Amino acid sequence: MGLFNFNFGSGKGIGIDLGTANTLVYSKKQKKIVLNEPSVVAVEKETRKVLAVGNEAKEMIGKTPDSIVAVKPLSEGVIADYDVTEAMIKYFIKKVFGNTIFMPDVMICVPIDVTGVEKRAVLAAALSAGAKKAYLIEEARAAALGAGIDISAPTGNMIVDIGGGSTDVAVISFGETVVSKTIRTASNNFDTDIIKYIKKTHNLLIGDKTAEEIKIKIGTAIPLEEEESIVVKGRDLIMGLPKSITITSEEVREAISDSLMEIVMCVKEVLEKTPPELAADIVDRGIVMAGGGSLIKNFPVLISQHTHLSVKLAENPLLSVVVGAGMAMDQLKILKQIEKAER
Repeated sequence: MGLFNFNFGSGKGIGIDLGTANTLVYSKKQKKIVLNEPSVVAVEKETRKVLAVGNEAKEMIGKTPDSIVAVKPLSEGVIADYDVTEAMIKYFIKKVFGNTIFMPDVMICVPIDVTGVEKRAVLAAALSAGAKKAYLIEEARAAALGAGIDISAPTGNMIVDIGGGSTDVAVISFGETVVSKTIRTASNNFDTDIIKYIKKTHNLLIGDKTAEEIKIKIGTAIPLEEEESIVVKGRDLIMGLPKSITITSEEVREAISDSLMEIVMCVKEVLEKTPPELAADIVDRGIVMAGGGSLIKNFPVLISQHTHLSVKLAENPLLSVVVGAGMAMDQLKILKQIEKAER
C-alpha cells in the first residue's frame, strides 16, 4: 500500500469524522477543530438541487414545505446517499479552505466493519469533492489515538466508540485491531427509543430534535440519587393539538435501557474473544469510552458494573475520533492497515 511513504508535508491535511449525526473537521496545520456541523443537507425533492448544508439545513428539519426535504446522507456510519454526501463533503471542504486551488489531503474515519464497496464510496466522494488525496482510518483506532492511547505499544487497549449510527468496540495492540465488533446501535437509537416511549406511554408525538434534547439533559444509564425531569412539548395523538408534559430521567432510562444493554453485551462479547495476555492488560488499564453516545450520564458506571473493569471517558469524547484522524497523519508508520486512494 506504500504506507511508509505517505506524505502530508503540505501541512494542509485534514481529518474528517464523517458522522451520522455530525461532521467534524480537524486541521493538521492549526491543530484544532475547524468545523463541527450536522450531517444534514436540504435538497429540492424533484431536482435534487442542494439548498443548504449543515447548521442551516438542520434548522429546516420539520419546517420545510413538501417540495424541500432535509436529508441525512449517512446512515449507521456509512454512505446512504452518495451524491448528497459528495455535495456535503465539498461544501465543508470549501467552507474550511475557501476557493483555493491547493486542496488538502484528507483522512476520513470509517466503522471497523465497513465493506470494500462502502470504502470506495467514501474515498470517491472525498476525491470528487476536491480532496488532493484521500485515506481511511478505522474509527476505533482514531478514537484511541485521539483519547491519548499509545496504540503502537505492545499492550492491549480497549476502546468503545459510540457514534451517532454505530458503536465500534475494539482491542488494539501494536497498532493492530486484534478483536473488534461493530453494532448498529448507538446514539441515534437512544433518540428513537425516547420518541417511541413517549408516543406509547403519553400519546405524545415529538421530533428528533426534542428527543435529542431530552437525551442530553436527563438521559442516564443507572438510577440517580435524585431523579431529574424536563418539560416536553409535542402533538397530542388523541386530540391532535399541541401539548406539554413532564418526563423524568427514570422514564428516559427505561426507554433507552435495551439499547444501552446491547452496547454492554457487545463490550462483553469482545472481552470474551480477547487473548488472555491482552485481557490482563485491559484489567490493568481499563476501558476507554469515546463518541457522543458515551456521554449518557453514568454509562461508564453501567459498563463497569457488568464487566468488573475500570471504565473511563476520553478527555473529550465528542472530539476523540476526528482529533485521532488528524494525529494519524503524523503517525502512519504505526497504522498498518490504513487504505490509500490516489484515483
